[in-house]
Amino acid sequence: MIVEVRTYRVRPGLRDRFLELFTRRTGPLQRSLGMGIVGPLVSLHDPDVFIWLRTFPSLEARERMTRALYEGDEWLGELRAIALPMLDGYTETLTETAPACFDDLSHAVSPGASASQPHPDS
Repeated sequence: MIVEVRTYRVRPGLRDRFLELFTRRTGPLQRSLGMGIVGPLVSLHDPDVFIWLRTFPSLEARERMTRALYEGDEWLGELRAIALPMLDGYTETLTETAPACFDDLSHAVSPGASASQPHPDS
């Protein structure tokens, strides 16, 4: 599994506003395109930082899905103009789960999965 670790720094005081946009609009849009989303996770040390993970089954799927997102009408026509002015910057670390991964993220990132569903190992 391919996992992007995305760390966002928002302009001071805008984290809650950005998180609302993320949870209501940009996160669901990405899930609708087949991406897995874990988070957002808010920093306990910095009120202007949050982290989230975006997952893909392969590098090829990542390329296809991110192109569909960033070249799509909803991003280009509306969301980009709302989201980008709120950001001071972000970092993206592209990773892959190691063969000896102890935690299987697939149960947590499946599009449409319910949080109330038990983990298969429970």
